Amino acid sequence: MAENFEFDAIVIGSGISGGWAAKELCEKGLKTIILERGSMVEHVKDYTTANLNPWELEHRNRLTEEEKKIYHIQSRHYSIGEDNKHYYVRDIDHPYKENQRYDWVRADVFGGRSLLWGRISVRWSDIDFSANAKDGHGVDWPIRYKDIAPWYDYVEKFIGVNGSREGLEILPDGIFQPSFGLNCGEQLVKERLESKYPKVKLIPTRSANITQPLDGRSSCQARNLCHRGCPFGAYFSTQSSTLPAAAKTGNLTIRTGAVVNRILYDEKTQRASGVEVIDRETLKTYVYKARLVFLNASTIGTAHILLSSTSSRFQNGIGNDYDMVGRHLMDHHKGINVSGEIEGLDDKYYYGKRPTGIYIPRFKNIHDQEPNFIRGYYFQGSASRERGNRSDEIGASLKESSTEAGKWKMSVGYYGETLPYAENRVMLNHDIKDIFGRPGLTIDCSFKDNEKAIHKDAGETLQEMFTNIGLKNVKKTGTLSAPGNANHEMGTARMGHDEKTSVLNKWNQVHAVKNLFITDGSAMTSSNCINPSLTYMALTARAVDYAVNELKKMNL
Repeated sequence: MAENFEFDAIVIGSGISGGWAAKELCEKGLKTIILERGSMVEHVKDYTTANLNPWELEHRNRLTEEEKKIYHIQSRHYSIGEDNKHYYVRDIDHPYKENQRYDWVRADVFGGRSLLWGRISVRWSDIDFSANAKDGHGVDWPIRYKDIAPWYDYVEKFIGVNGSREGLEILPDGIFQPSFGLNCGEQLVKERLESKYPKVKLIPTRSANITQPLDGRSSCQARNLCHRGCPFGAYFSTQSSTLPAAAKTGNLTIRTGAVVNRILYDEKTQRASGVEVIDRETLKTYVYKARLVFLNASTIGTAHILLSSTSSRFQNGIGNDYDMVGRHLMDHHKGINVSGEIEGLDDKYYYGKRPTGIYIPRFKNIHDQEPNFIRGYYFQGSASRERGNRSDEIGASLKESSTEAGKWKMSVGYYGETLPYAENRVMLNHDIKDIFGRPGLTIDCSFKDNEKAIHKDAGETLQEMFTNIGLKNVKKTGTLSAPGNANHEMGTARMGHDEKTSVLNKWNQVHAVKNLFITDGSAMTSSNCINPSLTYMALTARAVDYAVNELKKMNL
């Protein structure tokens, strides 16, 4: 436990955006504490499964039936396994009510989901930032691409993003390390697709896996075991990247096992005065004070803290004068997979296990409007060779055929945008308590007609394209995912121009509490269809720069 209880800045949460907030605050000279509810995970030392072989996992990387009861929500998601279950929250300890199914997938360790994310790092375009204003769904973003572009540059240089420059309006180029490229199967599909469909571009995935050494981090070894924690530091995480930078300043304090109960508000100064936490081990309550507070507890966690932070001034939760906190919960939808066999490449193979694949940026509803839905979707996937063994073999013949490569296969899925509906929300539930005695949440969220239309179109379009370019045995499988399962939750404390319809201004500053900033997914005003994490990082760096300048001017 930290001996000092007064700091220049407090950061709540240590994930992707929290780590960035701490780095920027520390480097600007502020004595900063990170408050993290989970346990510590030290870089390299605590990646206990990072180098295990498949046969060294007792249950072949599957959860036991008993573990499925403990992780009954987390086990709905593909990413949890025997090798990384210790990073995830135990659902039995942290219940919530689902009015409709909602898969709240969350980490419970220092570093948060920066240890577990898919690492796709893409910029939003002006088309995305202006979508709400253009079609009237949701409030207007208070920023545009030009406002955040320099911060995308800043973030990409630091974290290391591999990719290829393509000159696409819908997916702006960034500052890239060399990409992993495409394998021969993907290259063949690219040539056929782009020849037959001029609006379609198939490119290598842009991801925060470095292909060249960067600031003491080694380049990716193409093991594709990122979800265990990378001892090479080859993908961006708090542990490998922002934490060392913050610690090097001498301005950082870390407090794990600190469950944030509420943000304290001083009615005389009209500012947040500090943060009340519950010690995870002793259940004792402590207060940390600071001039700046950055709330980065993830979308739903942040809403939970805001709603719990009541006072005579904010009886419905801090910053919640107009019932905006908790509303407009968004997540991407997915669930369809289309596969097809690629002929003519039986003499070719590939080396290693790239942590990336292919990316087909959105190509519908950019300038021409589709009749059945607004906004859109993108595709991601990969081509690979199956194993040669057949299902009817056993024993020695099975082992022998397993050494042979099978057919080339292309497998692709989609991610689609969800509109910001006010009725998709989270609310405090005082009838449910977690193991610390805090009220739980009720989550009420669903995909509606526009999302269902996107889902239908994505599957049909992909199936048609694969068939038309000559792939064989094209198959479409899957159903619409549940909200939360894409693990890209956004909204609940959105940015906007007007305090009556938003929680934050263009600097990620709470309208009614000037020294409280929120830069995680809860700040997002729309969801787009693409991966949001790079935007969280850029918004965080931008907000810290503004906050510290305002602090120096004595405006906070």
